[in-house]
This record gives sequence, C-alpha cells and structure tokens, in this order.
Amino acid sequence: MDMDMEVKGASAPPSKKADARTLVAHLLAVAATVLVLLWCVHFRGGLALRSLDNKQLIFNVHPVLMLLGPIVLGGEAILCYRSLPLARDARKKAHLALHAAGLAAGALGVYAVFKFHVESGIPNLYSLHSWVGIATISLYALQWTAGFLAFFFPGASPATRRRAVPWHAVCGLLVFVLAVGTAKLGFLEKLTFLQGPPLRLPKYGAEAMLVNFTALVVLLLGVAVVLATVTIDGTRYNTIM
Repeated sequence: MDMDMEVKGASAPPSKKADARTLVAHLLAVAATVLVLLWCVHFRGGLALRSLDNKQLIFNVHPVLMLLGPIVLGGEAILCYRSLPLARDARKKAHLALHAAGLAAGALGVYAVFKFHVESGIPNLYSLHSWVGIATISLYALQWTAGFLAFFFPGASPATRRRAVPWHAVCGLLVFVLAVGTAKLGFLEKLTFLQGPPLRLPKYGAEAMLVNFTALVVLLLGVAVVLATVTIDGTRYNTIM
C-alpha cells in the first residue's frame, strides 16, 4: 500500500507493457474466481456458513473467500495504481479499500474453516497449510494496520513516509506471495483428503483435474501480479504499489 507515492516515477502513467501485464493479471483473477466457485458450488455442493446436515458446505466458504480476499482483492489493490485511470488520491483510497475488503474476506474465510473444524470434531492448526495461513493473514492485518496508521490516520511525518514507502511496498508484495503459496498448500491438502478414504476421488477425474487447474491458474495469477508490479530496468528492481 504505497500511500503517498513518494517513490520517484510512481506517479507516472503506466507503459503499454505494464498495461498488458496488468490486463493479464485481471483476466487470471476472474478465471481463478470462476474456477473456485465452479469447484465449490458444482462439485462440492454449495456454500453456507450454517448447515445442520452437511458441514462441508461451511468448509466450502473457506477456499472461496481465501482466494477472493487476500489473493484476488489483494492483487487488485496492488495493481490499482497501474490500472485505475484516477487521480493519485483516489487510487490511494481505492488501494486502502480493496485491501480492507480483502482482509475482511480473508478473516471470514478463516472463521469458516475454524467453524467447520469445531462442528465436525476436527482438530485445528495441525497442518503446514494452517500454520502458514494463520501467519499470512496475521501479517496481512499487520501490514494494512501499519499502512493505515502511517499513510492515512494519524499519519507519519513526510520524511518517515518517504522512508517507509519502499519497505511497505516490498512487504506488501511478500504477503501477497505468501497468500498464493498458502493457497497452493491448501489445494494440495484438500485434494489429498478427497482422494483418500472414504471418498476416494478418482485421481484423473473431472474434479481432481479442476482443482489442479485452478491451483495452476492461481499460481499464474501470482506471477502475473508480481511481474506487473516489479519494474525491471537493467540493474534496478523497483516495486511500484
């Protein structure tokens, strides 16, 4: 969340190459959202935060919101300085709002999986996916809070903001990469469970292929956001967020 854009060149209009990279990221974000909804609604039966007879519906909320929140909305927040043809202040507010929405969706997604585990008698926080996931959503909340306090209210001094911008940008991108990595672990974990007893999902069946393809699209989305964000100039690597 680059709130004051003190980084040199950050206020310049995006190049055609940046526009192309950003467009690819937007398209992949739409594709990932459609695919995860197709999986959870068509193959897994739908979404519900309350269900008496099918607790899997509660779980299904988790992958949808964790993808939509920290990854899709978080990625759009990172890209909004490039993709929105608005004034700097408007882009700054859009950046804050998109990250806030992404954080809220992620928090609700974490709540859904804890609720599913409790109501299904499954232990919490026993896997690498859950450990990395809790660390990632916690870092996301910390990153957003630090950005809000430094760049919005009460706001740090101009000198402090200038020093903070590069760190804020790099840390934000790292949190996004962590979110993508956590999603990869989650797809792998869930598919492994589905292919084991009692369901024994066919390894080359339609659902298994859909989950693997969705995970691949999410990976490509992460790569696209990073490439659209990082400006490479021979020897210098600058993040513009």
